[in-house]
Amino acid sequence: MRLRGISLVAVLAIVTCACGQAAGAPPPSHAVAPMEVPEGAGRDQVRFHLARMIETGAHAATEEEGRLPPSVQRGLNRSLAAHLDRHPGRFSVAVYDRTASVRYAFRESTPFMLASVAKVDILLALLLLAQREERPLTDGERRLAGQMIRQSDNDSAHRLYTAIGGNQGLSDTLRRLGIAHTRPGPGSSWGLTRSSPSDQVKVLEKLTDPAGPVSPRNRRYALSLMSSVDRTQAWGVSAAASGGRVALKNGWLPARAHGGLWTINSVGRLALPGHELLIAVLSERSQDMSAGVSLVERVARTAVRAFTGVRTPLTSPRPLSERPPGPPTVGVRLAERDLCPAAGCQAWPVETNRPASPGSRADR
Repeated sequence: MRLRGISLVAVLAIVTCACGQAAGAPPPSHAVAPMEVPEGAGRDQVRFHLARMIETGAHAATEEEGRLPPSVQRGLNRSLAAHLDRHPGRFSVAVYDRTASVRYAFRESTPFMLASVAKVDILLALLLLAQREERPLTDGERRLAGQMIRQSDNDSAHRLYTAIGGNQGLSDTLRRLGIAHTRPGPGSSWGLTRSSPSDQVKVLEKLTDPAGPVSPRNRRYALSLMSSVDRTQAWGVSAAASGGRVALKNGWLPARAHGGLWTINSVGRLALPGHELLIAVLSERSQDMSAGVSLVERVARTAVRAFTGVRTPLTSPRPLSERPPGPPTVGVRLAERDLCPAAGCQAWPVETNRPASPGSRADR
């Protein structure tokens, strides 16, 4: 029998009738957040949603944020720890399900270098600066922002970083927004900004929340940029999309501080059936870029499955835009010096064994 749009509230009402309602319990309409089992859901999905509902049913739904059901969280922790055991470096991940108001984070004790993920922070600061000045973005700012996000162009990022007031301007913006654990890099070295996945999820929240500080027009603009990045940058958290809509930004570089091992990061918004997920995966010390990308994608798929109950195939498409995805492309000389001005950053160039595609830039 096919289940169509089964309300978890309705199911809870059945369970409550069968088991008896505890004295003083709120009515069903307030006992569970109004979530729907997706139409056409399979047995595993229905079972997942029922388990989630039952384990959290004792907690009255309020405006406060919740957590994953204990059994789901324990399973996710074990799965991520297994990934960590098999990987020579380290990683951390944070997810916020805006639909269910559920938040999760894994291993955030030490901050990570953001590389080009910091460009999302710069974009947020730019949009809020224009709003404070009660003006739209100029044509020049729009051109630079488009190049910074879609092509991950570092020169454009440098210019916009200067426009927002550099590291002090970014730090002030983040502090006003309550994003407290992100430290912009020294001088103009925005790519050396250090942060946690939870802070980067908060950046995404501020950027995309309809009730947040970014105006509807600027919010749509930011999402349009992050939904149409260059097809060679279609990897990362998009691997967990499973046919949903994706907006993302990635960062990658061999870090001098780690002996040339790779920092690979991916953040984004996944609009999936029944879920709006904001996710950040930060990692460091991968042997090469391919290993780092594979790790980030495995972590993203594992985390998203815990929220949706849906296993994402390894061959899942990455629907960033109407353009088909392509493999990540790396320039032949890719280093930290690409993430800060030549006069203000000391870093070494690292040769890679993959040529740059025609017209591509080293990043990022």
